[in-house]
Amino acid sequence: MTSARPLRADAVRNRKKILNAAREQIAAHGPDIGMDEIATAAGVAVGTLYRHFPAKTDLVAAVIADWLERVADDAEAAAARTTAGSRALDEIAAFLQHFLQTAANDMAVKAAARTIGADTDPDTPVQRVTTALNTLIHAGQAEGDIHPDVTLADFYLLLDNAPTNQTPEATARWLTLLLPGLTTQGRPDTTA
Repeated sequence: MTSARPLRADAVRNRKKILNAAREQIAAHGPDIGMDEIATAAGVAVGTLYRHFPAKTDLVAAVIADWLERVADDAEAAAARTTAGSRALDEIAAFLQHFLQTAANDMAVKAAARTIGADTDPDTPVQRVTTALNTLIHAGQAEGDIHPDVTLADFYLLLDNAPTNQTPEATARWLTLLLPGLTTQGRPDTTA
C-alpha cells in the first residue's frame, strides 16, 4: 500500500512532462506531430504516454484544459490582488500582458485541436475567468479608471483577437494602444 504514493507522484510528474512536451511540440511542428515524438520530448516511454492519453485528441484536449486552468488561475490571482487593495487597472494590464506572453504556444495548440477535432469541456475554467474578469472590471469602474461601458464581452473580444502570433515588441505595442480604450483617461464618457 505504501508503494502506491511514489507511483502516484511519478504518474503526476509524467503527466505534467507529457502535457508540457505536447504543448511545445504541437506549437513547433503543428497538429501532425506524432505521439512517439511527443513521448521522446517528454522523456517518457510511448506506453506511458498512451496510459495517460489513449488518443491524440485526448492529449490535445488535456493541453487545452491545462491552458484554460492557467488562464483562470492568473485571472483569479489578479482579482484577489485587486480585492486586497491593488489598483484594478494595473492588474488588468498585467493580466493582459501575461496572457500575451504565454498565449502564442497555447494558441497553436488550440488551432491544432480544431484541426484534429479534439473536444474540450472548458466550462469550469471559463466560468472562473468570467468571475475574475467581472471582479476586475467592476473594481476598475468603481475606482474610476475603467470606462463605464466596458463589459465582459469586450474583454473576451480582446482576448479572442489578441495578436498572439506576433513578436513581443508587437504585442507590447498592441497593449499600449489598447489600454487607453478601456480607461476613462483614454476617451470621453459617451454613456451619459
